[in-house]
Amino acid sequence: MNKKQIVVLSGAGISAESGLKTFRDSDGLWMGHNIEDVATPRAFKKNPQMVLDFYNMRRRDVAEANPNKAHYAIAELEKDFNVSIITQNIDDLHERAGSTNVIHLHGEIFKMRSSNDESIIHPITTDIQLGELAPDGSQWRPHIVWFEEPVPLIEDAALIMGIADIFLLIGTSLQVYPAAGLIHYVADETPKNIIDKKTPPIGALKNVKIIEASATVGIEEFVKGLK
Repeated sequence: MNKKQIVVLSGAGISAESGLKTFRDSDGLWMGHNIEDVATPRAFKKNPQMVLDFYNMRRRDVAEANPNKAHYAIAELEKDFNVSIITQNIDDLHERAGSTNVIHLHGEIFKMRSSNDESIIHPITTDIQLGELAPDGSQWRPHIVWFEEPVPLIEDAALIMGIADIFLLIGTSLQVYPAAGLIHYVADETPKNIIDKKTPPIGALKNVKIIEASATVGIEEFVKGLK
């Protein structure tokens, strides 16, 4: 018998319970920084050292964090389902929990790329230093999709959303586009499960079950509902 396809769209809320800060705090800052100062191409051009320092710290934070119950529960679903994860997170906690099919919409903290050629990508577990150059002679930068940059994997993600037999949205406030628009590619008849402490704006979505809870608590109810 063919396994059903679960598609998961995850956001910062799932990693928050592993101790990683959500993208925007209530004051609109990220780790005390204005987004425009650390997460745009203009910021990198203006002050590359500040941007590198910011992401070097993020990389250290992720290295010290561990997957939580929600990450492990999603990985466990692969025993009985085909599972595709589309994540807005730049950490590798889904992979460390055992998930094998993960698309990172906004890049990956443990990779760096050329400032001039986005196809030149290398793994990085330590700090990126100013003056460290890619093979094409340009400064290495974090392999992160910044604001004002296109999201290269968004079309692949939209196609995956369309094949979901079961859809799970977990830990995302649906504030960042174009990722937030992906939910509209899920078929009307597909059961949609939303886990978040505060229900995000979902418009006129059909077949929706809301679980207002943290990721680690809500995932238990979701898994029970699959049996």
